[in-house]
Amino acid sequence: MTGGKRAGDRAKARFRIDVLLIALGGTLSIVAWGYLVIAAIDFGATARHDGKASAWALAAVASLGATLCLFLTFMLAIRLSRALGLSAHHHEPRPKRDPGTPKGGKRAAR
Repeated sequence: MTGGKRAGDRAKARFRIDVLLIALGGTLSIVAWGYLVIAAIDFGATARHDGKASAWALAAVASLGATLCLFLTFMLAIRLSRALGLSAHHHEPRPKRDPGTPKGGKRAAR
């Protein structure tokens, strides 16, 4: 133990399975996003060339899936940053001022 007289023992770094699972989920969702973007581009090109309605439908579904995968990736990135301590959790907003009290607090009321 080194440091000041109030310094305690340092906590040992441990393996955190929750952080690993969040990172793995984020990686999988970004890979799925890339695949769906390429598929949407391919289906769109096929639909423009051949004019098939099924290709347009598949392009729309792949685009929607890519959007959802990217949204999931952002959500998992936020969770990962919170799990690693890089960002703080949401704090409750301050209570609103009572309409009957003067604006400015005690000093302004004098």
